[in-house]
Amino acid sequence: MNKQTAYGTALVLGHALVATVHGLAHQRLAIELTVAQELFILIIITLAPLASMFLLWTRLRRVGGAILLLSMLGSLVFGAVNHFMITSPDHVQHLAQGTWRLPFQITAVLLAVTEIIGCWIGAGIWLMKASR
Repeated sequence: MNKQTAYGTALVLGHALVATVHGLAHQRLAIELTVAQELFILIIITLAPLASMFLLWTRLRRVGGAILLLSMLGSLVFGAVNHFMITSPDHVQHLAQGTWRLPFQITAVLLAVTEIIGCWIGAGIWLMKASR
């Protein structure tokens, strides 16, 4: 097994776990999303990384790396804007008080961390020489 494939797989699964807890915090804090946001989350943040993970295990590993890079970059920009820039109910400093406030804040930061690492892993796989 290729180390980069293992790292990419672990990253995608870890990101999915953090995103699941973050989504639960969204529900518990009653933070509503637009239809466009929900579609972006479904396609770019959820499905694209999973598709990339499966491709990493095939002869299309470099395509999987490119999809991983692009999905993590899109996720990072989406999360940075919504959690840290735009003042809204989704901003980490403008949340209602409650049990799920801290888990929301922690998972927002962990999502950004996993997405940065995912960009790095995805770029490494995508730019890898074909001979490997």
